[in-house]
Amino acid sequence: MKSNRSCSAASAFLRPLGTALCLLLALATTAGRAQTPASLVDDFSRADQTSRGAPRLMFDDKALGGHSHGTQQCAAGILSVAGELAPNRGSPAFITVPLLLSTDGTAQDLSAYQGVRVKLKVTKGNIYVQVGSSAITNFDYHTSEVIGRSPEGFREIRIPFTAMKRAWSEQVPLDRKTVTSVNLVAVGMAKDQFAYEVDEVGLY
Repeated sequence: MKSNRSCSAASAFLRPLGTALCLLLALATTAGRAQTPASLVDDFSRADQTSRGAPRLMFDDKALGGHSHGTQQCAAGILSVAGELAPNRGSPAFITVPLLLSTDGTAQDLSAYQGVRVKLKVTKGNIYVQVGSSAITNFDYHTSEVIGRSPEGFREIRIPFTAMKRAWSEQVPLDRKTVTSVNLVAVGMAKDQFAYEVDEVGLY
């Protein structure tokens, strides 16, 4: 995505993600605070839960009339996500994999950290990394630049919180005391396939 996050194209791409994620982040309407969490978000060593004990979740665009579908599987410490984006007319398609920072979705204080680190390999399509926050009331969460294919294999990407932008709302700094999740998002305006693998997600 181009750096001008206020443009209408970016808004059309990312606005529906907030609508779907509200189903998940209704759990986090209270900004419960915890002690500074460990830097590991998920090492994908458990098939049924994240490293923090939260359930594995996936959201698609069917509630908005889309027909996207995807699967996720954990094996040998790798999360494999694949599927097809199939948008409704005039709406973007998306598949979102949220990694909750707590078992019940309450906010965590990440003031001690500078950003998100992701070790991944994208083989089809593009993805974004997004940070959910209970301080954002319209679900326009802070999102990374697009992450494209990885012909060289797995690579570690470090995304500073300060580099993450909102798509259509006023640009405000991320409130690091109210972070609820790190989300992996595949999105597109046309029918397309996507696939990626993730070795680890953490904070730095």
